[in-house]
Amino acid sequence: MCKILSIETSISVCSVAIHDRGELVGLLELYQDNVHGSKLAPCIHSLLTQCGMSMRELAAIAVSQGPGSYTGLRIGVAAAKGMAFALDLPLIGVDSLDALGHSLVGQVQPGSFIVPMIDARRMEVYMKVLDHEGNTLIGVKPEVLGPNSFEKFVSSGRVYFLGNANEKTRGLLSAANAVFVDKVNSAATVGAIAFHKYQSGQTEDIAYFEPNYLKEFMVLKSKKNPLLS
Repeated sequence: MCKILSIETSISVCSVAIHDRGELVGLLELYQDNVHGSKLAPCIHSLLTQCGMSMRELAAIAVSQGPGSYTGLRIGVAAAKGMAFALDLPLIGVDSLDALGHSLVGQVQPGSFIVPMIDARRMEVYMKVLDHEGNTLIGVKPEVLGPNSFEKFVSSGRVYFLGNANEKTRGLLSAANAVFVDKVNSAATVGAIAFHKYQSGQTEDIAYFEPNYLKEFMVLKSKKNPLLS
């Protein structure tokens, strides 16, 4: 057996999963804003209880490493590092966009493209472009959406967009080849990727592992409080 606990907190969804040799055993998700700090630990405890497992049965801890929400990533990674250290288990980091895109691998036709996206506020998204097998064609980067975004791909084949930025992207793209799939980040696909990384020994140094925020977190100063200026 190879049981891996996975944590996904890169967006507002608080998601935890347990896989055994890459097969999903249990999944618990909360679709609520701003609950990662208060609900992540109870979710993990509840999932283990539902699966009839204890922490001591785990072989590794996996976590979505970003990009995504600064606060969500910080909470998820801190929890994963704490458990991995306390239980002396390997820590596995999984790219948030790879995990999101993985949910369509094997489900789209050859020659098509998969574009997982995470909302980065205003008209910006974090994105990457994958082929139908999940191989990276364009690496993770921030993208400001416009009418000509992804023109190269939608003019070449069917493009499947997924993630929590679909709503604002759909309003800009009218290409017939643009398909919007109702899927968001989930620990279910984090764990699927984590098993392959575990098999190949791709683990993280717990002491130095940090989330991939992709761009520097900015603290907005108050214009009303002189003590914060």
